Amino acid sequence: MYRYLARRLAGYAVLLFVAVSLTYLLAATALDPRSLYELRNPPLEPAAIEASLAAYNLSDAVPLAERYRTWLTGIVTDWDWGRTPSGASVNEQIGGRIWVSLRLVTLGSVLGTLAGVALGTWSAVRQHKAGDRLVTVAALVVISTPTLVLAVVLQIVAVQVNRATGVQIFEFLGESGAHGDGALAAFGDRLQHLVLPTLTLAAGQAAFFSRVQRGLVLDTLGESYVRAARAKGLRRSVAVRRHALRTALVPTGTYFAYTVATLVLGAAFVEAVYGWHGMGVYGVGAIAGHDVHATVAVAAFGAACVLAGALLADLLTAALDPRVRVR
Repeated sequence: MYRYLARRLAGYAVLLFVAVSLTYLLAATALDPRSLYELRNPPLEPAAIEASLAAYNLSDAVPLAERYRTWLTGIVTDWDWGRTPSGASVNEQIGGRIWVSLRLVTLGSVLGTLAGVALGTWSAVRQHKAGDRLVTVAALVVISTPTLVLAVVLQIVAVQVNRATGVQIFEFLGESGAHGDGALAAFGDRLQHLVLPTLTLAAGQAAFFSRVQRGLVLDTLGESYVRAARAKGLRRSVAVRRHALRTALVPTGTYFAYTVATLVLGAAFVEAVYGWHGMGVYGVGAIAGHDVHATVAVAAFGAACVLAGALLADLLTAALDPRVRVR
C-alpha cells in the first residue's frame, strides 16, 4: 500500500508543478500590471514605471522565460512567491488567509462528505419510502441553489432565529467579534462565526454525496455477496454496513477528490458574503488588480487542496479495497 501511495504522491507533485507553471505563464501573459502604473495621477515617468516593474519581476519588457525562471528560483530557494505591483510581499498577504480558507474548506468538505454518505446510505435502505423522498427533494433543492444564494438565505434565517429567541445565537459577519474574558471566550466566538460559513459549504457537499452514495449503495445491495450474507442470517443493517457500504465507499473516494475543486471555488462566494478574508476573496481581487504573483499563489493553493483531496481519496481506496494493498 505504501508503495502505491508513494507513486501516487509523486505523480501528484509533478502534476502540481505543471499546473502552477502553466498558471504562471497564463497570468504573466494575460494580466497587465503596467496599466496600474500608467493610470496613476499624477502620471509617472516611463523610466520609473519600468524600474518598478523590473524590480518586482513584472516587466513585460523582460522575456517571459526569464521572468518565469526568476520566479521559480525564488520559490525553490527562498519560498518567495514574489511581489505585488505595489511592492507588497505575497507571502505576507497570504500567510493568514491560507488558514482562514483551510478552516472553511477542510470542515466543509469533511462534514459535508460524512453527512452526504450517511444520508445517502440511509436513503438507499429506505428506497421509495417517505424518508427517501424527503432526502431526495431536499438534496435536489440544495444542489440547484447557487452557493451565493444559499449563504444569503442562511443569513436571513439566522437573523430571524436571533430575533425570535432574543439571543445572539448566530454570528456571521467576519471571523470573530466581541467576546468575554473567559479562557474559552475567544475560541467560542470564532466557533460561533464559523458555523454558518461551514454549513453553507457543507450543505452543497452533503446534497451531492447523498445522491451519489444512494445510487452506489442501491447497486451493491443487489450484489450476490450481500444476498448471500443475508441468506446466512446476517441482519440487514450489519450486511449493509459490512458489505454494501464498504464497497460503495470506494468510488465515493474518487468523487471526493473532484468535488474539492468546486468547494474551493464556492469558498470565494462564502468569504465574500460572510466577510471573511480568505484566499477566495483575495484571488478575485488579485485578478482584478492585475496581480500576477498573487493570482498564481491562489491558484497554487487551490491546486494543492484538490491534490490533497485526491491523496485522501487514494488513502480511502487503499483502506477499503484489499486489491490495492498488494500492488
